[in-house]
Amino acid sequence: MQSDVLETAREAYARRAWTQAHELLRRAGEAAPLAPEDLERLAVAAYMLGFDDRQLEALARAHHGHVREGNRLGAVRSAFWLVVHLTIRGEAGRATGWLGRAHRMVEPEAGDCLERGYLSSADALRGMVAGDWAAARSAAADAVGVGERFGDPDLVALGLIDLGRAMIEEGAVAEGLGALDEAMVAAVGGELSPVATGFVYCSVIEGCHLTHELARAREWTVALTDWCAQQPDLVPFTGTCLVHRAEILQIRGALDEALAEARGARERFAQRRDWRAAGEASYRCGEILRVRGDLAGAERAFREARRHGREPHPGLALARLAQGNVEAAFAAITGALDAAGAVDRARLLPAYVEIALAAGEPGGALAACDELDEMARRNGRAMLLACAAQARGAVELARGRGRVAAPLLRDASRLWLDLEAPYEAARARVLVAEACRAMGDSESAALELDAACDEFARLGARRDLARAGAARDAGVHREHGLTPRELQVLRRLATGESNKAIAAWLGVSRRTVDRHVSNLYAKLHVSSRAAATAYAYEHELV
Repeated sequence: MQSDVLETAREAYARRAWTQAHELLRRAGEAAPLAPEDLERLAVAAYMLGFDDRQLEALARAHHGHVREGNRLGAVRSAFWLVVHLTIRGEAGRATGWLGRAHRMVEPEAGDCLERGYLSSADALRGMVAGDWAAARSAAADAVGVGERFGDPDLVALGLIDLGRAMIEEGAVAEGLGALDEAMVAAVGGELSPVATGFVYCSVIEGCHLTHELARAREWTVALTDWCAQQPDLVPFTGTCLVHRAEILQIRGALDEALAEARGARERFAQRRDWRAAGEASYRCGEILRVRGDLAGAERAFREARRHGREPHPGLALARLAQGNVEAAFAAITGALDAAGAVDRARLLPAYVEIALAAGEPGGALAACDELDEMARRNGRAMLLACAAQARGAVELARGRGRVAAPLLRDASRLWLDLEAPYEAARARVLVAEACRAMGDSESAALELDAACDEFARLGARRDLARAGAARDAGVHREHGLTPRELQVLRRLATGESNKAIAAWLGVSRRTVDRHVSNLYAKLHVSSRAAATAYAYEHELV
């Protein structure tokens, strides 16, 4: 009988056995029309299994069922969830239509009601999608207030995540993270409905990554992983979980595992046609491949991310730099920075500094450092402080101020080690070695380069290992007075490479290599490539 099937379906729903709940609710619906409340359960079960179209159909049927029963506010609640899911899918026209209907239906209600708060939450979401952070913040605050007055934890949590994200985008990072943490407490405590729980997890973790709050991101990603594991047939949120896990694994140096997670997320999102999320997963694949030195694979992944609407920088710009195409790298990172908002600028600025220095644009690099320093001062997060110290140290090193650069770069290395970020720590150590050599401390430089080479070898970061190894070898013979970079240029020159080819290998501009060649000629008292090559072989520099 339908009543027995429905009772079993509702029990399965309560246990979050989504496959069983979905099949039983569908079977019951084939026998007789489902009540609006059971249609809402069917919608949730369908969503949790990745059947997005079925979910939207069930929500629409629930809405119309509430209307037939005269339950106008119930119909508004179903319309709210339609607005949310359609907005996330990018179907702005349908979302606007349902939101307009919901507002019209709630207008006759006298005084305050919970459904007005849910519509404020929908308005906040639409404000965020449009980038209108002030409007999103105001609407989200209204939603939180209504949720608190009516004792509705879902509405409070949904309002808090929108409020927190809007605050972060407006620059109030500490306050925004506080709002996200409060929402997460409700999610972890099992106080929320299943869909609201998933939304909170993903929004909070994404906010942590945007603000370089690595410790929080790790903590909440573990919690999300546990939550997903409790629902073996869960489809949404699991891909997001994999993307976040991939980024954390990459930072911690587990590159093979990180790449597997990112690829798994990309496949999940592509199957669900969630292209925005698929773009994030593709971008993460590109970043991991770039670190491993697979520049061709990285470029393919970055291009795929762009096709799905995800900005491919700074990853693609850094890949261009590694390929030796400095002009393209500088143009790309400059364009991305010009178009970026405050949160994205923090992500782009460290790469801009690195590329600007390679492009011979010290003024731009210095201005970017100043902006990054100010962000780090306001934000105070260890990851952003490490980025700022490393960027400033690199600029000071380029200006020939090794004694100023060394303590900044050592601070960056220490901060990266504290964050358990071995790749970034090794890159900082290479710069520390350059600063030590500039001060005449060749022994300390060798120690730093040894440590960096060991880490790059362990991580499988091939290109970084090759460059650090070349820098380490360059310290063996110093009587010639050449800098480590000039010695690298001399060795490539002695093999017959052109200045253009040397520039591509080093990842710098042709103009920079021309300057190095001129300087080494002067130091070696030679006037031709042949004479420089002869000197290199005579003094065992190659």
